[in-house]
Amino acid sequence: MHLSKPLLGLGLLAAVPLSAAAATYNVGPGRQYTQLTTFFNSVNLAPGDIVEVDGNASYAGNIVVGDDDSGTQASPVTIRWRRVAGATRPLLSGGTHTIKFQQSNHIVFEGFEVTGGSSSCIFSEAHNATVRDVYVHDCPSHGILGADQNSGSFTLEYSEIARSGQGDRRHAIYMQSDEVAYPDTVFRMRYNYVHSATGGVLVRVRHQRAEIHYNWIEGSDLHEVELIGPDCETQKAGWTADLRREDAELIGNVIIHRSTSRSGNALRIGGDLNGRNQGRTRLVNNTILMDRSGTANAVLVQLGQGSLEMHNNVIYQPASGSAPNIVRENPASNVDTPYCGPQSREPWSDGRKVAGSNNWVQASAALVPAEWTGTLRGSDPMFTDLAQLNFRPRAGSPLLNAGNNAPATPSAFPFPTPQVLPAFDPPRRTKLAVGDAHARLMLEGRIDIGAFEQFDIDQVSDPIRVNGSQPLIPPRPAGAAAQPTTASQPALTMPGARLPVRERPRWRTAPAARYRRGVVRP
Repeated sequence: MHLSKPLLGLGLLAAVPLSAAAATYNVGPGRQYTQLTTFFNSVNLAPGDIVEVDGNASYAGNIVVGDDDSGTQASPVTIRWRRVAGATRPLLSGGTHTIKFQQSNHIVFEGFEVTGGSSSCIFSEAHNATVRDVYVHDCPSHGILGADQNSGSFTLEYSEIARSGQGDRRHAIYMQSDEVAYPDTVFRMRYNYVHSATGGVLVRVRHQRAEIHYNWIEGSDLHEVELIGPDCETQKAGWTADLRREDAELIGNVIIHRSTSRSGNALRIGGDLNGRNQGRTRLVNNTILMDRSGTANAVLVQLGQGSLEMHNNVIYQPASGSAPNIVRENPASNVDTPYCGPQSREPWSDGRKVAGSNNWVQASAALVPAEWTGTLRGSDPMFTDLAQLNFRPRAGSPLLNAGNNAPATPSAFPFPTPQVLPAFDPPRRTKLAVGDAHARLMLEGRIDIGAFEQFDIDQVSDPIRVNGSQPLIPPRPAGAAAQPTTASQPALTMPGARLPVRERPRWRTAPAARYRRGVVRP
């Protein structure tokens, strides 16, 4: 039996399931529970339970999903929009934290609009939390915030985060993990549209491992992406800077750094004065556009980066006379002494470690790593329509068939369990519906440089899936019969094979902070 938090009256008991089976609860106007705050104060959820929330309605913030509402890995608790024809998303609004996952592990939160929390719109102090298909916007402080303590894996997908952040210390997305309580966890961010910051950084990460794949990230107040280490002064007993390394992999993203930014950096990696990652960062098939004049840095390295590996990226600053810095190091003489260990002010944690292959940069670019191989230089990457931010390469583009199909992670500083190549396209400046990610496709056997291939599956009759798109069927031996297909399971192809036009699906995937209680620091 699911126990309720306060002592229940007979009317309330009638709504509580009398068996251990998973239950579905409904919240909305005219129902027993009209507010989520009341519901979570009254009912303890069990693994597998579902809370369906009616649309066409607003719900007050300060919603706390507690540790007595946890699911399990196999049976998470799900809180979702009850979708009916013509209904708008449930709107969660206001409060200190509009919704907070307070050690409510194994939770799925799906389909909501969230706005207005004075400290955060979504705050996760939990492990294995999934936030899917949400619209988070107009958050005067943090948009989505992960706690320094009691936080583990977090997945953000198919969502839009807009107009959030404040000053230098509040950010649109701010993720950290508790490496003592939840070692070896992952922040996964995929198929999202993150844009138009009102302060801070769009994606700031102090997590042990970040997998930032297939996102459109545009218009930060500072940097679009910042990859640094945990705050050394807010960790649990037993934590040291050497307990874990903070690694990050960025694949298939569009990153646009605008003139409205107060910094000149699209990405800043390594550390700040109270947290160095000492980790490995890998960038593959990203499109980085610096839409500003004057000094601009694609990647700024400072205060303790472990290594940097880059393959198949296109980096472009179109303003007349531009000479973008590709990888700039912020020297020790230009930064203050860190607040707490490690005390080194050097940009690298153990000497410069850089590798890469088949990146495109403009001829005027500076600080292009000499360690790279196969670097392409030119005046124009020849996107389909730069003014419309259509970054597919057009006919004649130097990006076409110019990538490295098998970029090797360096043996001297290998990135752990890398994804070799991108499997999907990022969204094109829009929020995608769940499952509406396009598999990345190519017409010939070599990948294009950047976040997009020349053609979309909707534009061509005989596409080939890029090696890495999942699931894959291994090549069959010569003379072997083709594998049967059905309408629901079309044939999947490796590079070099052709997909007949009659089997042309629109490929989709299956749905798949820093904070200390009472203290939010920079």
